[in-house]
Amino acid sequence: MEQKGKIAGVNGPVITVRGSNQFQMLEMVLVGKEKLIGEVISLENENVIVQVYESTTGLKVGEPVYSSGEPLSLQLGPGIIGGVFDGIQRPLKNIEEKSGSFISRGLDTESLDSSKKWDVDIIVQEGDFLKGGDIYALVQETELVKHKIMIKPDLEGTVVFTAKNGSYTVNDVIVKIKNKYDDIIDLTLFQLWPVRKPRPFSHRRRLDKPLVTGQRIIDTLFPIAKGGTAAVPGGFGTGKTMTQHQLAKWCDADIIVYIGCGERGNEITEVLEDFPDLIDPKSGKPLMERTVLIANTSNMPVAAREASIYTGITIAEYFRDMGYHVAVMADSTSRWAEALREISGRLEEMPAEEGFPAYLPSRLSQFYERAGYVDNLNNSEGSVSIIGAVSPQGGDFSEPVTQNTKRFVRCFWALDRQLAYSRHYPAINWLNSYSEYTDDLEDWYESQVSSEFFKVRNHIARLLQEESKLMEIVKLIGADILPEEQKLILETSKLIRTGFLQQNAFHDIDTFVPIEKQFKMMQAILYLHEQGANLLGKGIPVSQLRKTGIFDELVKMKYNYDNEHLEAFDELYVKIDDLCNGLIESYRSFERVNS
Repeated sequence: MEQKGKIAGVNGPVITVRGSNQFQMLEMVLVGKEKLIGEVISLENENVIVQVYESTTGLKVGEPVYSSGEPLSLQLGPGIIGGVFDGIQRPLKNIEEKSGSFISRGLDTESLDSSKKWDVDIIVQEGDFLKGGDIYALVQETELVKHKIMIKPDLEGTVVFTAKNGSYTVNDVIVKIKNKYDDIIDLTLFQLWPVRKPRPFSHRRRLDKPLVTGQRIIDTLFPIAKGGTAAVPGGFGTGKTMTQHQLAKWCDADIIVYIGCGERGNEITEVLEDFPDLIDPKSGKPLMERTVLIANTSNMPVAAREASIYTGITIAEYFRDMGYHVAVMADSTSRWAEALREISGRLEEMPAEEGFPAYLPSRLSQFYERAGYVDNLNNSEGSVSIIGAVSPQGGDFSEPVTQNTKRFVRCFWALDRQLAYSRHYPAINWLNSYSEYTDDLEDWYESQVSSEFFKVRNHIARLLQEESKLMEIVKLIGADILPEEQKLILETSKLIRTGFLQQNAFHDIDTFVPIEKQFKMMQAILYLHEQGANLLGKGIPVSQLRKTGIFDELVKMKYNYDNEHLEAFDELYVKIDDLCNGLIESYRSFERVNS
């Protein structure tokens, strides 16, 4: 690399460079004698402003700054799946081998292992014409993921050389193409792609297929589409990370990209220890065989935290281009926004609300807009779904990050502290949450599950809304003086909350529930509600129905009825009918005796 300037000032992670006007915006540079990785973020006359992704402690004025001439880019190729990287795609395992428990500065480490050989199946021949996005080789990266080696979107040409099928490193040339200028271009097993540049596609599709999660409150009340966006806001201890772990394990995405952005070190450690032990329920293989982890703790350099979001989403887009469905878990975007605020303060920019920079909304939109269900350049289809956790201070959803996030996501799963403290998980508040994908997904649910699905789902949601209104009255005057019809609503809503919305992540049957069983559970609850209303019409109070224990029986149906054998629900209907008929007979006998 060529030296182009010298350090003129150091302000935390923000460096002022002078001595050259050859730098470019977003160019990667190496700063100081230790060659710390940085990125040009501003050009001001003779001053070049660089943000450094490593600790700047000890840097001195006058030290050299080296130019790369290229933007900050990721190495995209075999070896990403199962990897644990920091915010700028440096593998943490290699860093640990070189520097121990703490990350040293200026470490020169490769993102992909250049010594490992991969079995490569080359699928093109001499004379073939390749355009951007076309696949020219296949590598079985893990048992769950076949890595499709693609030509960069901005390249095209005719194949003039192909190597034989065999074992190659990521740096070996396996194909050569000649472009329209007669230049020969070598193709290896990896490509470089700028971290802040979205990868192109040919067409964006309508979002009309759900990302099935197996979590009842999400799949039924607040579904997210494949290629959609969702926010999971909640204060400390409300279960954001736990919810994302469940989604990562059970959602029907092919690839999981988990971004631990600025979280506490013990939480990231828990993720790094738990994920390798998790078993993919669909294949029985380790979950890490289809997972990428980006780990950036709160004590790591703040600029790297800002970059980690883009690193994760770029990797997700890369696998989307292969035709995979990718789910991105960002935990948490609040810490990322705090990194923006700190860097903005160092740059002496005019602050907006609560000190966040005025461009916070545009940065959030740039991130969430990279989600989508698309037709790729190679005629395959793939999707990137983004689920971002938000950590508002004190659980205040009116703060800027939460409010601006709501503008750019169509699914909002509001976590509730009271629900979490009462051990109701997932602690998603059914009154404060919403999904704008419901109408788009209606056709899928009706064709794949039942034509009655949304009718049943809307009835469940309506009962919960009515319960909320009645609870305001109960707080004032108690439940005893309510009419029997309203008492039945309260009983049924309690059953919905404890028997349907509450889900046990550690129970073998309840941790994941197919949508077909979710529908059967809702039907059973509403059938009991309907039969209860019939009893009220015959003068039998709700208290008599409650004494039969049938409400408790329905609470336990999530554990007692297997996910695969749904015909067992027919027995539940028979039991409800028998109990109700027994109550009617008892009531008639009582009337005959008294008459």
